[in-house]
Amino acid sequence: MQNRTVLVSGASIAGPALAYWLDRYGFDVTVVERAPALRPGGQAVDFKGSVQRTILERMGVYDEIRRRSTGATDMVFVDADGREQARISGDFTGGDVEILRGDLARILYAPTAQRCTYVFGDSITALRDTGSGVEVEFEHGPARRFDLVFGADGIHSRVRRLAFGPEEKFVGHRGYYYAIAGEPLAAEPGDGPRRRVSHAYSAPGRLAVRGGPKAQQMYMFAAAARAFADEADKRRVLVEHFAGMNGPVSEMLAELPGHDDFYLDALARVRMPSYVSGRVALVGDSAYGNTLAGFGTGLAVVGAYVLAGELAAAAGEHTAAFARYDRIMRRYAKLGGSSSPGPFLAPKTAPGLRLRNWFLGSRWFDLMDKFAGDAKDDLELADYAGAVAR
Repeated sequence: MQNRTVLVSGASIAGPALAYWLDRYGFDVTVVERAPALRPGGQAVDFKGSVQRTILERMGVYDEIRRRSTGATDMVFVDADGREQARISGDFTGGDVEILRGDLARILYAPTAQRCTYVFGDSITALRDTGSGVEVEFEHGPARRFDLVFGADGIHSRVRRLAFGPEEKFVGHRGYYYAIAGEPLAAEPGDGPRRRVSHAYSAPGRLAVRGGPKAQQMYMFAAAARAFADEADKRRVLVEHFAGMNGPVSEMLAELPGHDDFYLDALARVRMPSYVSGRVALVGDSAYGNTLAGFGTGLAVVGAYVLAGELAAAAGEHTAAFARYDRIMRRYAKLGGSSSPGPFLAPKTAPGLRLRNWFLGSRWFDLMDKFAGDAKDDLELADYAGAVAR
């Protein structure tokens, strides 16, 4: 086996999934995560289709994910008087199984915790690909050399910036921001799936959602790209954009200071000419992220499976393995599409809002749902473990 020592940056979803498969195939895996521990909470994420389910079953985690699932949540769009205008079924937004991101991270981490080396509270500051390895410098720990380095560190990936170039070359702002606040209500073991309803309040270019597994509050608003000074600045900008909306939104804004679990970021899409560069490869949102498009978590798990499997099938020879990974995932990642949820969920005009409400009740929406489901299974899944065993 060539290139046995590998470094994975990021311990959210793609990182532990990649660590699982690399360890299973005999690689010596180190995972570095800038957070001091696994990140709790976070919005709900989902999986859909037989390809994604098969990978989770091969990892032995699907039953636990089902046990911790949030259940389906219908998003009901209401007017100022609380009258229903349109509805998105939880069967569409939640896929086949939906789970809180923090719960999923713990499930994926568990089988690798004792077998892989996890370094929390540190991050990569420099990479130098020497041709025979990658020399890595860290914010706190001593410099080390690895045979291969993998960026699984999200849409604002530091590995991508260090190995491929500045973020603005690859990450495009989609004209909207979104925010979540308040830790979502977690499902307790043994609860089983539950059906809930969240209520969405709309104005041109603005959407506020209360309830559901994403968070106690979720917001989306149209705005040009800008820099923020800190979290207080983000909260201030959010309140400014939603000031003047109807009663329930005013109540949400009044509750906002009481929510410590707050996150705001742009809707953005990553476009990469290649997911690999020398001895460095990207997986998950760092490679093919498209914020809130509904495909990110599934893409991350599939990408981790393919990347590790191709390396194992090539006995660690990274050049050929990376090329095959890049080709396979470039095709499959297209299911993430070029669309953004911003213009769909929060149209910028009153006629656009009426068109959205009509479309959600039409047969065209059902056809879109079917197409998205079919696309998630548009991959011939290789049995890498069987091939390596032979």
